[in-house]
Amino acid sequence: MNNFEIIDLTEGFDFEVKKAAGRDGQGQLPDSFFATYSAMANTEGGIVLLGIEETVNDQFQVLGVLNPAKIIKELWSGLNNPQKISVNILNERDVQTIELEGKKVVRISIPRATRFQMPVYLGKNPLAATYRRQGDGDFRCDEETVKRMLADQVEDVRDAKLLEKFDFGDLNLPTFRAYRNAFKSVKPDHPWVDLENDEFLRQIGGRAINRETQREGLTLAGLLMFGKLRSILDAVPNYVVDYQERPPEAWEDTDRRWIDRVTTDGSWSGNLYDFYRMVILRLTHGLKIPFRLKGTTRIDDTPVHEAFREALVNTVIHADFTGRVSIYVVKRQDMFGFRNPGLMRVPLHLAIRGGHSDCRNRNLQKMFQLVGLAEQAGSGLPKVYRNWRIHHWRVPELVEQLDPDQTILRLRTVSLLPPETLAELDARFGRRFRELPETARLALATVAVEKSVTHARLREMCAEHPKDLSKTLANLVDGGFLVSRGATRGTVYFFSNRLPDSTADGLVSGVKADQGMEVGTIERGLEHLAGSLEQLRPLAEEAQKSKKISKVAMQQILVRLCSHAPLTAQQLAELLNRDVHALKNHYLKRMVKLGHLKLLFPDKPNHPSQAYRAGAPPN
Repeated sequence: MNNFEIIDLTEGFDFEVKKAAGRDGQGQLPDSFFATYSAMANTEGGIVLLGIEETVNDQFQVLGVLNPAKIIKELWSGLNNPQKISVNILNERDVQTIELEGKKVVRISIPRATRFQMPVYLGKNPLAATYRRQGDGDFRCDEETVKRMLADQVEDVRDAKLLEKFDFGDLNLPTFRAYRNAFKSVKPDHPWVDLENDEFLRQIGGRAINRETQREGLTLAGLLMFGKLRSILDAVPNYVVDYQERPPEAWEDTDRRWIDRVTTDGSWSGNLYDFYRMVILRLTHGLKIPFRLKGTTRIDDTPVHEAFREALVNTVIHADFTGRVSIYVVKRQDMFGFRNPGLMRVPLHLAIRGGHSDCRNRNLQKMFQLVGLAEQAGSGLPKVYRNWRIHHWRVPELVEQLDPDQTILRLRTVSLLPPETLAELDARFGRRFRELPETARLALATVAVEKSVTHARLREMCAEHPKDLSKTLANLVDGGFLVSRGATRGTVYFFSNRLPDSTADGLVSGVKADQGMEVGTIERGLEHLAGSLEQLRPLAEEAQKSKKISKVAMQQILVRLCSHAPLTAQQLAELLNRDVHALKNHYLKRMVKLGHLKLLFPDKPNHPSQAYRAGAPPN
């Protein structure tokens, strides 16, 4: 492995190097290792190389370790010490001594922890020392994030929770009747068809009895599926469902951000079953349905219909309803997007492959299955990918984003290499484009269609080795076709005259659902903060008037400002009357590390529209 191959690792994995020299130069496990171990285990895993130093120009200097056995012994001792770390998820094959440039280096491969192992934390208190990986740094999780991890760890089924204070009066009866009619239509001979309402609801998982106390009530699934909006909000305060159809023109047009919308505005029941019924009709409206017969019955269905059903149901049944973002569905001429609060319970590649089901809301899943709207566990996403492939459209994009936790599925109705895109690239680059290898042309076409490309996205679309993909992207940068920003897995490639825009797909990333503010607003400067200036300026008044203000007071002002709206470093500097570089160096970077502020784009620290949100307030 040479220097270039080390760099290759950085785009395929979360990756970190540490000197590990120790005071005597013989080698020592760095104190910072266990925070990195916790962070990688709680995110997507990663690789740590001990005995390498990263230089200022993003190169790597191999220093080696003189006594790797000593480091490895310290590693196992720490991992198996419950006073040091909560759980050891490594085995012997994950720790190797390898040779680089004639020197010994310790390579540690850290897998993603299972949900039963998360959170992986330092010491004895998960609320105090749980880390996750964001960009190329290790960041301490706030209490809310850790508590959601703990809930997923101990609760196999999140929607089975018994709500003893909720009963049939909290249900929207027309919704429940519609579901019963659908059940009877799909399963006319089923013994549950003739059950009384209470018993039918219990059989499908919408009602339960505490056998110790004999108290009865709705389950969370029953309330979410059939409930009245006010009753749902009483039990789940963060509950929001939102469907938007975007106009053909640029979505940033503030006068026409959507042309059709279904959201929890009080004009309809607000429950999940009605949301599904209303949204699936809107998603499929306008599809060209081929006429075909099954026997003498006309079948008005296509692989695209099936993909929409599976995508919409998956969005609902995998949602973490304690999360801070809405269930959000977007329809656009060239793309359909689905977002749910919460991360996947299994790694993304296993979810896409199928057969690995760990549904967060299994009662909701069962309810949809009973009326023919979902298939067996673990088959939903593979069907979406398969049915999209039938039409030779771009490979679906499934991503997880942190802080707040969310899972996003984008389905683009655009071919891998659209003729109009190829013509655009021909005009942009001339004959040089046609002379490129196929994978390089695919990368450029992806940038033209999706505004940017990453190593991970390119890996989804072709079968080349990750090392070859790294070289392809590096060659495109060297050849002047693309520019890049970010580091390691957060590296994004795009055209030099078109910055990547995370809002271009209509799915807002990294913004609280209740902030009432699109990411695009940030880019328009202070004067466009949607009427917030009057509220923001008084918060910054103390710092504006005086250069002599205590460090703690300045930190508290920064948190207050950023709790109102996400703000860029430049906007904060203007509000506080400070130099932007000094503000970054003396406050912002450190406050992000301590969790007092959070990045709006945590996976892309160098994002051109990076901004800061409030975290835990400083003491």
